[in-house]
Amino acid sequence: MRIGVAFPTTEIGTDPAVIRDFAQAVEDLGFDHITAIDHVLQAATPEANDWRSYYTRDNAFHEPFVLFGFIAAVTRRLELSTAILILPQRPAILVAKQAAELDVLSAGRLRLGVGIGWNALEFDALGQNFRNRARRIEEQVALMRALWTNETITFDGEWHTVDESGLNPLPIQQPIPVWFGAFEAPAIKRAGRLGDGWFLNPRVAPGAEAKNQIAVFRKAAEDTGRDPSALGIDATLHIGGGGPDDWVQQAADWQTQGVSHVTLRTMYAGLTTPDDHIDALKRFKAAYE
Repeated sequence: MRIGVAFPTTEIGTDPAVIRDFAQAVEDLGFDHITAIDHVLQAATPEANDWRSYYTRDNAFHEPFVLFGFIAAVTRRLELSTAILILPQRPAILVAKQAAELDVLSAGRLRLGVGIGWNALEFDALGQNFRNRARRIEEQVALMRALWTNETITFDGEWHTVDESGLNPLPIQQPIPVWFGAFEAPAIKRAGRLGDGWFLNPRVAPGAEAKNQIAVFRKAAEDTGRDPSALGIDATLHIGGGGPDDWVQQAADWQTQGVSHVTLRTMYAGLTTPDDHIDALKRFKAAYE
């Protein structure tokens, strides 16, 4: 099982030296990957009185491709994973180009996590249709994979048309692995049908709910003639509400449930400085190993 770290995007600030030091610490501690969340715009007031209330203008969100371009330059082996990029609010060809460039500049270290999003405000501001996003993401992924694996393509879809043209440079990984973030059954099934892997809802702990969702994911893969064991599953382990022994036990619980990746999230744990985040990661590593 691969163990990675969620970049503490809303709590780390904007000092480039601090961001560099955090990414290098994650790599030096031996973690396998680093993930980043994505929001382009945040409203001044909460969208709802639930987990979405956090996504306001009061909290900073670093842009994933720019952030990972920076991190790629100051690390050597750390996998860079969007978790997740809200694909349907962006032009698919531009995302394909940006992802290919990042894959080249990172020497093939990109794992592109995508999802349909929930915030209509962002879609409207970016000139994209919120209502057809679930169907459109499937065509977007098909188009991106074609662009990543061919010098030129002709593509005639419902929303995209490409006439004998392509990307240069092509990515090192052909295609770049695409993982889906999915919380509800229809989206989880889409991940099983189309994804190279799936990001579990980060608010779900190991247990019965996760087990049921994993079963949905694997059955969707099987029903499409795919081998579920060849597909990845990334679950979240929250640093907070416990100590190193609890964290290690939760990692073991996730491994028992068959996940391939666990991502440690140090945000929302009451940590006040970047060094506090790094210290929590050191404590996990000391207990885990």
